[in-house]
Amino acid sequence: MKRLLLLLALVPAPVLAQGDAAPGAAVSATAQVYRQAVTYILTAAEQMPEADYGFKPTPEVRSFGQLVGHVANAQFMICSAALGEASPATQNYEQVSEKAALIEALRASTAVCDRAYGQSDAWASQTMQLFGQERTRLGTLVLNAAHNMEHYGNMVTYLRIKGMVPPSSQG
Repeated sequence: MKRLLLLLALVPAPVLAQGDAAPGAAVSATAQVYRQAVTYILTAAEQMPEADYGFKPTPEVRSFGQLVGHVANAQFMICSAALGEASPATQNYEQVSEKAALIEALRASTAVCDRAYGQSDAWASQTMQLFGQERTRLGTLVLNAAHNMEHYGNMVTYLRIKGMVPPSSQG
């Protein structure tokens, strides 16, 4: 999270004012963090055996499968909002327990986010409402990337407890 905020602090303000139709420096920098996080999350989701999708390190936290569902839910909501669209999510994925269905939801939510991270910096500088606050579309994409990294960190712990090497530590 600190790296992401530092990275965005270094993006010069004029970059946000570009009028090009392709992603500019600000969206591209944020997209790099997002793509790394979502790749790790998807790899972790595929790596964890289905029998361990119900695993919780303590009773008070989400199970591994609920984490995957939570990320899918959040990506559908946040990236759809950034695009100015209604979420195409068809259910609350935290309540799904089947590995294949959760991975499918994660891939579908990632497709929505991929579209959002493909927008121009001029588009990303527009303001919108999210969680009762006005923020830029870029700020919304930063929130999504940070949220993904936060929950990938949770997944790393779950994988390590189960004796597995997380994707970010694999050669």
